[in-house]
Amino acid sequence: MDGLLPELEVIRKDFPILERTLAGGMPLVYLDSANTSQKPQVVIDTMVDHLERHNANIARAMHQLGAESTEAFEAARDKVAAFIGAPERDEVIFTKNASEALNLAAQTLSFPGERQLKPGDEIVITEMEHHSNIVPWQMVAERTGATLRWFSITDDGRLDLGNIDELITERTKVVSLTWVSNMLGTINPIAEIARRAHAVGSLVVVDASQAAPQLPIDLAAMAPEERPDLLAFTGHKVVGPTGIGVLWGARAVLESLPPFLGGGEMIATVRMEGSTYAGIPHKFEAGTPPIVEAIGLGAAVEYLGHIGLDAVHRHEQTITAYALEGLQSIPGLTVLGPLDATARGGAISFELEGVHPHDIAQVLDSRGVAVRAGHHCAKPAHARFGVQSSTRMSSYLYTTPAEIDALVEALNYTRSYFKVG
Repeated sequence: MDGLLPELEVIRKDFPILERTLAGGMPLVYLDSANTSQKPQVVIDTMVDHLERHNANIARAMHQLGAESTEAFEAARDKVAAFIGAPERDEVIFTKNASEALNLAAQTLSFPGERQLKPGDEIVITEMEHHSNIVPWQMVAERTGATLRWFSITDDGRLDLGNIDELITERTKVVSLTWVSNMLGTINPIAEIARRAHAVGSLVVVDASQAAPQLPIDLAAMAPEERPDLLAFTGHKVVGPTGIGVLWGARAVLESLPPFLGGGEMIATVRMEGSTYAGIPHKFEAGTPPIVEAIGLGAAVEYLGHIGLDAVHRHEQTITAYALEGLQSIPGLTVLGPLDATARGGAISFELEGVHPHDIAQVLDSRGVAVRAGHHCAKPAHARFGVQSSTRMSSYLYTTPAEIDALVEALNYTRSYFKVG
């Protein structure tokens, strides 16, 4: 099948969990990578090696272990910066996940400072956002008196840009949106929206949690007017560990924002009368950070870099096209979101007439197929399509056509089990 990674079977052997057999001897068919990706052996080994041989706190201890730990942590920052093409490595801020990164962006805009939001200002998001890119902005709007507005979704699961000039105006101070929808799979036109937002002086915040695993990102190569000002993603979706996220921000923007958390290492000086703050990135990394997790993330993005994100993206599109074809062959099944694989990522949410998503997931699990059921932290997007929840399959660089065949077979079995149709 053209587009698949040529070394797919070799890559699968890098992920030990994919060799696991489930109860009854069934092979694992893992189709929940948009929820969390599996981890290659090199990430596991890198984290274990650090804990066994180099474990110490960073930027504090003057002994050899402390120096080794600090060096490994900062090397991870270099690797992440290279992964997303950051213009400067110090623009990479480590957080505990994408939710914290997005909260950092939102909450600091509500603090006193040159960019503080105020009544009359407007924040623009979209109806297809993950809750982590909705709730923080609702909280900020309530706190500051700013107004929250949003793009709606078309019937085929794309952003409705027909009123972009009415939504993004001189009152707009922030536009925050997902690059790739975690529910609909839609790839959004970031460059077009950023151009419009920057034309009116607005900041652009991008949630790249679903984009970073599968789309090549080169921030330095983007035209300034099309580049986000702040970009967030999480480690556990890019074959890295949980407990680590990234906020990239343009230096000028990060330097204009006040600290998010106060504590150790984010200060220049502390007196009882007041404190001054360290420069970036340390201004936003208070306390002991997730050290081994950051080092694991460094190994993860280096692993993806060796394979090549262009190749990963081609593989994802090929598998997604094959999955869309297979899903649409099932009577009573409706895909939510674009049906064109080139317009979407690897997450495909769907309904099966007459069967609740939780029942679908349970039956599929009994046959070794792991998918997600629920609202996927995207309740407004589900409400737009008049459903409470959906079932979602999501592929990644290790997914094979045979696993898609297993999904389709299991869904047909589900129909017969519930006597649908």
